[in-house]
Amino acid sequence: MNQRIRVGLIFGGKSGEHEVSLASAQSVARAIDRRKYDIVLIGVTKEGHWITGNSALKQLAAISPTPLLAPETESVGDSASASINGAQLVPTVSSATGAASPLARIDVAFPLVHGPFGEDGTIQGLLELADRPYVGAGVAASAVGMDKALMKAVFRAHGLPILDWLVILRREWETQPDETIYRVESGLGYPCFVKPANLGSSVGVSKAHARTELSDALKAAAQYDRKMIVERAAQNAREIECSVLGNDEPIASVPGEVIPQREFYDYAAKYSSEAGTQLIVPADLSPETTRQVQEMAVRAFKAIDACGMARVDFFLERSANRVLLNEINTIPGFTSVSMYPRMWQASGIRYADLIDRLIQLALERRADKGRSKIVYEP
Repeated sequence: MNQRIRVGLIFGGKSGEHEVSLASAQSVARAIDRRKYDIVLIGVTKEGHWITGNSALKQLAAISPTPLLAPETESVGDSASASINGAQLVPTVSSATGAASPLARIDVAFPLVHGPFGEDGTIQGLLELADRPYVGAGVAASAVGMDKALMKAVFRAHGLPILDWLVILRREWETQPDETIYRVESGLGYPCFVKPANLGSSVGVSKAHARTELSDALKAAAQYDRKMIVERAAQNAREIECSVLGNDEPIASVPGEVIPQREFYDYAAKYSSEAGTQLIVPADLSPETTRQVQEMAVRAFKAIDACGMARVDFFLERSANRVLLNEINTIPGFTSVSMYPRMWQASGIRYADLIDRLIQLALERRADKGRSKIVYEP
């Protein structure tokens, strides 16, 4: 029997999506094929400290203010023989001891850190320096996918249909509030959305219908980033999502639809069981619209040079039946009930098989990169 591949699950992180990351990691750890893979748990606290060892997931869950993890978390014990549904956890050396990095003990990394300091190219850069293959987009694609201002500029350069937007710096807002309000009102009008440029899960996102709300929205977004995006709101639109899988020849899943009961798909609508949000997979779309969404999802994926996985989000304006690209997420929520794996499940790829494919894509990407010369040889 061949030796199993050691997969380092990296989770937690310093962003507002910390708890979502823990749920994703727990779900992957339970579902991964234990005949092929061993698990190395690598957690990152909200303060940026790294925790390794078999209890890393349990420790981070214990200090999380939002209990997103199910009681099965308790199955992750402290002994070297602990397991999640039988998946062997490989003992690792705690970073607190000053011993070797846990990255030296893995064959491939599976980053599940959503948002800043995880999805923005920082962990990807660390893994590049450590010379370890990893699941998902590379440094540049991760950075562009996270920064909504850069992302929109790239999408527009590739001819993808997007809503009009403005970039507002926190310093501009704080020193020239009246001029900033005028720029938004004259350039976009109401309603509009205000977002931190580098954050996910709708953290810090507000919808403004008038000047007072716009002012409050800019204040809220400025708490999270030095750069903010203000964009025109889509008119009477459905929220459609599509999953993409692959490297140089990516494929798209069947689309899904998000139907929030709140005015828009904010953080509470995404993660509160009381919000009443409906997730419809597959979405009720015409064959023509389905093909259009899938083609645009692949184009967006290629535009930022993504690899491995991404979830691409759209608006479908009802009156004109027009599809507009919203954004791309290079490390989407990855629990078994998250939209990314659900759309692949509806497309014929089971959750455990999806995890396997992503790991294999990471190894293939590493092999392809190995063909490139590092040193110039005339």
